[in-house]
Amino acid sequence: MKKYPRTEKYDNEWISENWMGPNPLWLLEELCEHIDLKPGMKVLDMGCGKGITSIFLAKEFGVTVFANDLWISATKNLQRFENAGVAELVFPIHAEAHALPYAEGFFDAAISIDSYQYYGADETYFPCIYSKLVKNDGQFGIVVPGLKREFEKGYPDTLKEHWEGDMFSFHSKNWWKHLWEKTGIVDITVCYDMEEPKDIWYPWAKWAKDNLGFNDMEFLNSDTNNDISLIVMSAIKKATPPAV
Repeated sequence: MKKYPRTEKYDNEWISENWMGPNPLWLLEELCEHIDLKPGMKVLDMGCGKGITSIFLAKEFGVTVFANDLWISATKNLQRFENAGVAELVFPIHAEAHALPYAEGFFDAAISIDSYQYYGADETYFPCIYSKLVKNDGQFGIVVPGLKREFEKGYPDTLKEHWEGDMFSFHSKNWWKHLWEKTGIVDITVCYDMEEPKDIWYPWAKWAKDNLGFNDMEFLNSDTNNDISLIVMSAIKKATPPAV
């Protein structure tokens, strides 16, 4: 599996105490190869979970991060940010994806790791809400679980036993690229399937089975056609995007 040297600086136990899916620092480090982050930038970390991606962004790039999540308490995230020594750079926000408290054009970049699929698969979300938060020439980046190909006639029998409702937000890289591209608001800079997605997913799946009773291991093992993917996409907002 590919190595992630920035992530290797962080304690594995600390990561596993705070992850909520496949190692978010691996996913973020992969994405950051395609995002130009500089100290002083304002970055939205959308769906930050327990905030370890926000801590990573602040420590590795010196950016100011607005750590937005619905499921995790902002107060508990603040404690994590204080413990990590980044409270002056990372601000915890508790807000739902359709009711975000930010001014239009406020951010230099908006990043989402293993979260965007829950709200962003709605065709109106990117053009009508999300894209407006980032200034012209600003950057977007997401990593989402997805598919190597679209299932045109329902999901395969191999996945039937473990398929859950929110997995209908799983799509192919071409589907995600078209979703953003057709708005005319951004230029896509990269969109690809990560190498060896199951190897990235398995450490979380084993931990989640042992500690939470989740069935991610069974789900991954049932994917005998290797349809499951992790998709990386980045984009730049056009200098003069169309009005929406």
